[in-house]
Amino acid sequence: MPATLQTTSHARTQKLIVQKFGGSSMGTIERIQNVARRAVKTAAEGHQVVVVVSAMQGETDRLLKLASGVSTRPADREIDVLLATGEQVSIALLALAICELGYKARSFLGHQVEIRTDSTHGSARIRSIKADPVHECLRKGEIVVIAGFQGVDQHGNITTLGRGGSDLSAVAMAAALKADSCEIYSDVDGIYTTDPNVYNKARKIPRIGSEEMLELASLGAKVLQTRSVEFALKYNVTLHCRSSFSDGEGSWVVPEMSGLEDAEMKGLEGAVVTAVSCDKNTAKLTVVGIPDTPGAAARLFAPMADAGINIDVIIQNPPQEGRTDVTFTVPRNVADRAVQLLESLQPALGFHSFSVDKSLAKVSVVGAGMVSQPGVAQRTFAALGDAGISILLISTSEIKISCVVEDRFADLAVRVLHDKFELEKT
Repeated sequence: MPATLQTTSHARTQKLIVQKFGGSSMGTIERIQNVARRAVKTAAEGHQVVVVVSAMQGETDRLLKLASGVSTRPADREIDVLLATGEQVSIALLALAICELGYKARSFLGHQVEIRTDSTHGSARIRSIKADPVHECLRKGEIVVIAGFQGVDQHGNITTLGRGGSDLSAVAMAAALKADSCEIYSDVDGIYTTDPNVYNKARKIPRIGSEEMLELASLGAKVLQTRSVEFALKYNVTLHCRSSFSDGEGSWVVPEMSGLEDAEMKGLEGAVVTAVSCDKNTAKLTVVGIPDTPGAAARLFAPMADAGINIDVIIQNPPQEGRTDVTFTVPRNVADRAVQLLESLQPALGFHSFSVDKSLAKVSVVGAGMVSQPGVAQRTFAALGDAGISILLISTSEIKISCVVEDRFADLAVRVLHDKFELEKT
């Protein structure tokens, strides 16, 4: 069921800006006061401000530890009730800090602005948002502070949106309010051509398309949660990734890039690759000797989907003597679950054996320019080959090429590809 957003049309000259601050930005009283000053500064410039915040840094882990101390198998519903208290503390403290600076503020929990979700505790999906209560506060000149990461299902149960869910809360709220932009604040000052901790030649990208950002987020870039970028793309929300600790311009993620903007940013020839990402949370499983019958792949992967295991790269060998081999990748942190599932499926599916390799990484080049530029794959493979890096699996789309390599070569692969496509150049 697609999300539906109740919106209200407002004629206004000032901008409506949604600001999201994560746990690192809310880690101490001093940092909460800094967030309050940012929100007040934006309001003082004549804008309407909605702030979405996460729990204070470390609070979610503390609450989970408490739960494990009283229960060996805590119910998902009760975990959601418990974890939602972290954001309740944050919004109250931030609203108090804003009031201390002389501005009016009002805090809301997820159910109070009716962020309606499905009933999947721990990873709920947003169904609808009622924006009217927020608009009413904004009309009164109040700064609105909303708890991220949480919502409520049709039965009134508290739900949470999964890891990084406050990003999704902010983007969804921006869509519902028809905000001019959604500012995502963290401890980094934007989106880079690769992880600066891996390569010091990484360059900040001033402007990137939502489709490119969606690929980067899904391939290991940690600046934005994947679901939040997907939501922004669907509802045409402009994102601005900024640092909580500086006033400098960050990186803009825009739903569409016009041809003129693209030419101005990337040169008349067009940059082929925008960024290189690396996902070290990768494991490879190979199933040997599956009977080559119609529906065999479905019988293998349907139970994986039912178990919530996300399959990425899939390769099937040509059949020999009525049997075939299938290799696929899964997130490393669910590899053990996938192994257990294969063990239970082996008698019914009749395959010979299977193996698992958890020492892998997925390195990807991403760029909208790849659609119209031939030879990107050849350059990618040649660069890795010249560096002595073997490619184990390959996956492609119109705007990305992913190579699975041994994780000991992951950082080297990132640097080699970054140099090959000269991403350090403006």
